Amino acid sequence: MTFDITKIARPNILTLEPYRCARDDFQEGILLDANENTYGPTLKNISSEESALGLNRYPDPHQIALKKQICAYRNSEAEKPGSLVKIPTDSNGKSQGLTAANLCLGVGSDEGIDILIRACVKPGVEKVMICPPTYGMYSICCVVNDVEIVKVPLELDTFQIQPEKILDQLRKDPDIKLIYITSPGNPTAQLIKQSLILQVLKGIEELSWNGLLLLDEAYIDFAPSGSSMSVLVNKHKNLAVMQTFSKAFGLAGIRLGITYSTPEVSILLNSMKYPYNISNITSSIALRATTEGSLNNMKHVVGTIIEQRAIVLEKILKINGVGRNVGGTDSNFILIELLNKDGKPDNKVAHEVYSRLATERHVVVRFRGSELGCTGCLRITIGTPAENEKLLEEFETVLTDVNK
Repeated sequence: MTFDITKIARPNILTLEPYRCARDDFQEGILLDANENTYGPTLKNISSEESALGLNRYPDPHQIALKKQICAYRNSEAEKPGSLVKIPTDSNGKSQGLTAANLCLGVGSDEGIDILIRACVKPGVEKVMICPPTYGMYSICCVVNDVEIVKVPLELDTFQIQPEKILDQLRKDPDIKLIYITSPGNPTAQLIKQSLILQVLKGIEELSWNGLLLLDEAYIDFAPSGSSMSVLVNKHKNLAVMQTFSKAFGLAGIRLGITYSTPEVSILLNSMKYPYNISNITSSIALRATTEGSLNNMKHVVGTIIEQRAIVLEKILKINGVGRNVGGTDSNFILIELLNKDGKPDNKVAHEVYSRLATERHVVVRFRGSELGCTGCLRITIGTPAENEKLLEEFETVLTDVNK
């Protein structure tokens, strides 16, 4: 199938052109074009670091320098020996690595989730496929945009996608325009096998399906090195990949997400987004976070979290009343099940432990027992060594008391 964005995007979206301003052409001189306050920020006691950010000026709407640094990181990871996903080449042997033209930056991954629905799915007519258990914002964005949801669950013993069931659903229902797959999963902590994703992409191409597969890689840097499939978007035209600075980078507060796609899709997304959606503060921090030194520090911290994850998991599974680690080990959290006196996974027990941990012990985890395949489950983020010790101590005390 020849990729054709005109058959994927909504017709009204195809008419959009990126917002342009005088600053696109002229960035120096006496800048009197954008109705900014030329006297500068009016808050008192502004620091020299804050002043240097030019907070009275609108931010760069294109963020090319930041995009290039992000691409350099993902490309370099794919080029390393042992990388699970390699940069593809075209028929002439030329690298198809990521460039700034492949990226759209948003206010967290959530903006990427929403903008793709608005770009491709006609409200009240077309549909979105999700694979539960999965991230809740897909459903919320569908409801907000008046889009019907089609569910093809994960295989619940492994929390892997089921390619044949996904493709069969696409054959039956031509109104499906987007597929959202989370890898590593949330709440499952399970990396989806590359072979399964490629199986779906191959099937999509054979079906000549006019839609996009969206791979949400929010937790990808906790998975084995080189696992990101973002470097494949130029080869597999129906693929888009989302990532965030909120997890491995430790920058949830700056609200920065990335959507990787073909240049044809990316230009549409950049035409739709608000022109100044990435603030000067956010871009400044993200630029610093993607320098070589900061990336090395990120990897060091990720390594520490992975070590702590193994310690927490080993110890918590030994506590009486704890069942299995239901999910995988590819994220900065674990998904464990709690058992009742009969040794069965139990939502009542799990919710009681969750509630009492928070209210009596001031340790907050997440109850996930209402999710498909997660009966009796709590999702626990890996903390610092001191936080993890406190968690384990209070967890055993509360669970023992609940199961008396």
